[in-house]
Amino acid sequence: MSVQCNRCVFHPGDIINKQYTVIKMLGAGSFGCVYRVKDRSGQDYALKLLKLWEIVGDDRQQLLQRFDMEYETGKIKSNYLVHSYDKGSVEGNPFIIMEFCPNGDLMEAAEEGDVDFLKTAKEILYGLKDLHLQGKVHRDLKPENVLLRHDGTAVLTDFGISGDQNNRLTQRGIFGVPQQIFGTFAYMPPEQINPKRGNATVLPTTDIYSFGVMMYQLLTYELPFGRLETESDLPQYTERAKRGKWNRELLEHSANGYMWLQLIEGCLVPDFKKRLQSVDEVLTLLPHLGGTYRPVNSDSFKQRNTIKNGILLRVMQGEEYNKEYRLDTLLHGNSRILTIGRDTEEVYNSIPIKESLSSYVSRCHCTLELDYERGTWIIRDGQWRVDCPIGLRLRDMFPCKTCTACCNNAYNRKPNWKLSMNGTYVNSAEVDRSGIPLKLGDIISIGDVKLRVEGY
Repeated sequence: MSVQCNRCVFHPGDIINKQYTVIKMLGAGSFGCVYRVKDRSGQDYALKLLKLWEIVGDDRQQLLQRFDMEYETGKIKSNYLVHSYDKGSVEGNPFIIMEFCPNGDLMEAAEEGDVDFLKTAKEILYGLKDLHLQGKVHRDLKPENVLLRHDGTAVLTDFGISGDQNNRLTQRGIFGVPQQIFGTFAYMPPEQINPKRGNATVLPTTDIYSFGVMMYQLLTYELPFGRLETESDLPQYTERAKRGKWNRELLEHSANGYMWLQLIEGCLVPDFKKRLQSVDEVLTLLPHLGGTYRPVNSDSFKQRNTIKNGILLRVMQGEEYNKEYRLDTLLHGNSRILTIGRDTEEVYNSIPIKESLSSYVSRCHCTLELDYERGTWIIRDGQWRVDCPIGLRLRDMFPCKTCTACCNNAYNRKPNWKLSMNGTYVNSAEVDRSGIPLKLGDIISIGDVKLRVEGY
């Protein structure tokens, strides 16, 4: 039976089912959106909406089942899993009300360089143990799926692809080829990524392998099996993973890395039958360290902290990895304003961000302003925009003096400051309209894209 549903796009201030007020969008993907919301008592929650209106055919029922499974997994009693509290539907699209974790994810925290990895590792393992005891396997463990509560406790989230241990990894089409391979390639064990093993059962060893990759990355700031920046890197990366060829020397030379060597060695065994088999086995190999320690950044992550000519932004994560934007050279005439937003024909931006696989980057995302008096760049969330039906498409014209839109203001319409849908972050701290000054080494997060502030 077909489910009738309508398109739903929420904005700050919208009220869902007379219960939840939308504060902001936290993220979006192909099939879902996550919003920060408040209930009528003022309590914060995360609302995850399944975009059923964009799903057709047989995929609908499967995704509905997975969505319901995610809700049920969040009901598991555990101190180390993101909790599910409620579920419902709006315009025919189901949603889940989940725990809101204000301190972001583990990758964001690691970028700031202040993480107690021993404590965090224990909490991640405790969460996995609670899942495994319930017959669940996460299948997509990575730093972005580990959130931090207000007290710093690490909790696992995103159970949308977790499944019963006895379920097969993939469903096979009429030619015997797996139709779906879930998870993120960098963290997937060989038995999960190899199509020839599409019928491999999902076991706790899947999560144990991903845990090893994740801890190696957090300790060294590199992936264990080499670079994986583009699709062309994938064959070599997976081949090295299949052969167990990972960079042990880099781990040994990282801060306290040698103390993690035996644990990571046991997690990254290519043969899942010879890998560490349970969370309890992994826990026995955790190093006994006291206090908080910080990883030593590898050379590729060292800040370029010398200014000779000016300031640039370097893409550290995104489709245009390692691309540079030299801010001074992008200014035109007397303008001291630069705009950043999604690369689209509809809106002109000084720095157009390519992000074809999702819609995390708003068309009018944020603004950079040069403060001549202090000699610094200020970053602000949002942009001035004129609601002009023609101006936003005049890409060859410079911005108005009172507006960052590419518009000649022919209609004399008053410009409005429009915030981004997903927020702008510097070193994981959210930036508002008033802005903050940038300094060397800052990491700017715009959707999934991350830019580092450097000198040149």
